[in-house]
Amino acid sequence: MHTKETFINDLKNMGLTGKEAIMVHSSMKSIGEVEGGADTVVDAFMEFFKEGLFMTPTHTWAQMGREYDTFNPATEPACVGIIPNVFRKREGVVRSLHATHSIAAYGKEAEEFIRGEENATSPCPPGGCWDRLREIDAKILLLGVTHGRNTYIHSVDEVLGIGDRLTDEPTPMHIVMPDGSIKDVNMYRHYNRVLKTGAFSDCFDKMKEAFYDLGAAKAVKFGDADCILCEARKIFEVCEKFFAIEETCIIERDELPQEWWK
Repeated sequence: MHTKETFINDLKNMGLTGKEAIMVHSSMKSIGEVEGGADTVVDAFMEFFKEGLFMTPTHTWAQMGREYDTFNPATEPACVGIIPNVFRKREGVVRSLHATHSIAAYGKEAEEFIRGEENATSPCPPGGCWDRLREIDAKILLLGVTHGRNTYIHSVDEVLGIGDRLTDEPTPMHIVMPDGSIKDVNMYRHYNRVLKTGAFSDCFDKMKEAFYDLGAAKAVKFGDADCILCEARKIFEVCEKFFAIEETCIIERDELPQEWWK
């Protein structure tokens, strides 16, 4: 049975100090039996990173669309699991105002970090929250999930201007602002014309060996979960290298040539 104390030890064993900025994508069921459930997991992260910046995605892309088109950050559930939904309701946690790809943040300069997301017109625009992970040298913990859930790589796509990643036309949406007013936005969605889907992030896993070999990621444990601890800046550098060689490589190739990095 895992406890808050065992989770804090797991974080220390990853080489973390608690002063880092870290984004955590998670699968609660991968962790195993937990005394106190998801609340205990959130307690451990918030206590350990009280001098840092702890973040989770609180995405709503699964429900937001042309018919269900109004995002209320105070009440809208996240579509990415139980841990973000527990975390977003905690005292002191702030949530960004992005209609489809919001994040929840707690700790050092959290409010400043999430500022301005109501102006985004794409999932992970340059200069937005996801791009800022690189600027602040953040860690990304994939807790029981793969790079297929690593939203940050979508940010790399947008910053580098990689083609065929977004819809041709935006979807009109609305955001309930803190003062109760409604802000209208036009949001482009993820879409790839070769795969004919917006759900192409599983292709990110084709870079996992290179991420390990080039020091952008390492294997760690949290409870029973097999995890990947990443460095945002190095993930960006590896992706930039590969996309400069062949922009469509992760979409059109079954695997990447090892000579690209070995």
